[in-house]
Amino acid sequence: MTHSLSSAPRKVLRVLAPLALALTAACTAPQSGAEFNDPYESVNRDWHAFNKGLDRAVLRPASRLTEAAPDGSYDWVVNFSDNASLPGMVVNNVLQGDGQAAAQNTMRFIINTTIGMGGLVDWAGDMGLPEQSSDFGQTLAVWGVPEGAYLELPLIGPSTERDAVGEVVDLVFNPLDSVGTDAQLRYSTAARAGEIVVERGDFGNTYDEILYDSADSYAQTRLLYLQNRRFELGEEAGETQIDPYAADPYAIDPYAIDPYEELPQ
Repeated sequence: MTHSLSSAPRKVLRVLAPLALALTAACTAPQSGAEFNDPYESVNRDWHAFNKGLDRAVLRPASRLTEAAPDGSYDWVVNFSDNASLPGMVVNNVLQGDGQAAAQNTMRFIINTTIGMGGLVDWAGDMGLPEQSSDFGQTLAVWGVPEGAYLELPLIGPSTERDAVGEVVDLVFNPLDSVGTDAQLRYSTAARAGEIVVERGDFGNTYDEILYDSADSYAQTRLLYLQNRRFELGEEAGETQIDPYAADPYAIDPYAIDPYEELPQ
């Protein structure tokens, strides 16, 4: 079966201009004095409660099984899922003008799909070709589209207006349809779900501390997501954005009260 990657970028490009224009219009600055650009907080908190309930009922119990297994038992699931996502990363590498990353991810996909048994084994990583992670949300950031308001999406979790558009584009315009093997097309979605469970087990304590041990799991999730995402993209809060991690909102200023000041009688 012969496939071509050349049609995938064209399919994406047909929707780039209108999406970018619509997103730029939607990404308004937060209201003056707002700590976060979170105008949808009420709805976001509802979806956060839904996602938290899903974690408690499904992901957390399932992750306990993978967490208890010997190290490396489920590496093949993660390898297969990561390999299936590489064609989309290649397209985004190209759209971002990063030819080196595109070439490296292409070589990873070819090596792991062939001698790596469809991606079950990460031979490319052993050969010094690590994954160059990318997505369409990152592509929009490279093109200068602002991050917009914070969102929490059902099933997906924390996001922003910009990243939400990226999620849709990455989902709808999946170049794996053009270059993937039958096995990759058949099992990639299940492998991605399995990878989420495995990662939940690998970082179980961290997830539990955020979701179940923090005073406000929604605020903590929002804080950590924006901090990590901006770090990944090399961004800092701009003039129209309030930096959510510039200060700890729960910290007490040690200089606010002078312990040696004489109290009024």
